Amino acid sequence: MHRANDYYGHAQVLARYCGLAGRAPQIRGYLQHGWNIGDGMAADHEYVTGVPLLLWSERTRRRAWSLGRRHTYVVGAPWAYLLRATPPEPDAPPRAGTIWYPFHGWEGQRVVGDHARLVDQITATEPGPVTVCLYWQEYRSVRLRRRYERAGFRVVCHGYRGDAREPGDPGFLRRQLAELRRHRRVAANRLSSAVWYGILAGCEPAVYGDPMVLAGEDMTFGGQARIRRQWPDLHGEQVNVRLARAAATEELGADRLLPPTELRRLLGWPVAAPEVRS
Repeated sequence: MHRANDYYGHAQVLARYCGLAGRAPQIRGYLQHGWNIGDGMAADHEYVTGVPLLLWSERTRRRAWSLGRRHTYVVGAPWAYLLRATPPEPDAPPRAGTIWYPFHGWEGQRVVGDHARLVDQITATEPGPVTVCLYWQEYRSVRLRRRYERAGFRVVCHGYRGDAREPGDPGFLRRQLAELRRHRRVAANRLSSAVWYGILAGCEPAVYGDPMVLAGEDMTFGGQARIRRQWPDLHGEQVNVRLARAAATEELGADRLLPPTELRRLLGWPVAAPEVRS
């Protein structure tokens, strides 16, 4: 399996939706693992020409096609399948507070920004309670974690994304879903996968604060400036929830999800599969 196909436990989420027990089989193709404004694929990964690209949305598929990528298929984001397969608890307490996702780096690139200023912006904007979710690298920084904790914020980490050596934490997205469903708002300093996920999970979104800078950021597709131009209605401390919901449905392909049999066939998995017992 391509190393990125199991980031965040994506392959396992799809396998469970498809009714496959045990570890997810190898996916025949490259599965988009995060929201982006390019062709859906990560620029730092190697791809074999002709292998299918399994993308989240029709908008992404059109961009990939315009760039000469063929064998592209829209399957929807694994997050949308998880939501379909995991209805909210009927006796869940009312949502409260905000979960905040500071923009983060990754193993190959560090992010530079003023977290102290961001703490002040969050404190001035959110009535609370506030949960701050850090990427695993930032979470390991005791100094950074305590900066947010001293502000009175609860600090969490959803888990390990995965890399070339280790698969993603299979419980990552389930923990993220549980956190999002307990909060009324989801916010970040950049429009990102986490914000789209929160919108689809029923949170009111907000995007504000210093967007920070990623070392060596790839500006091929226009970067942060283009994101702000293309989705102006999703930026600000208060966002139109109806417009945000429609945009999230489109970007995550939530209206393009496939039935289990068709998805198994497209992923190259056995079409006949036993039902998974919860």
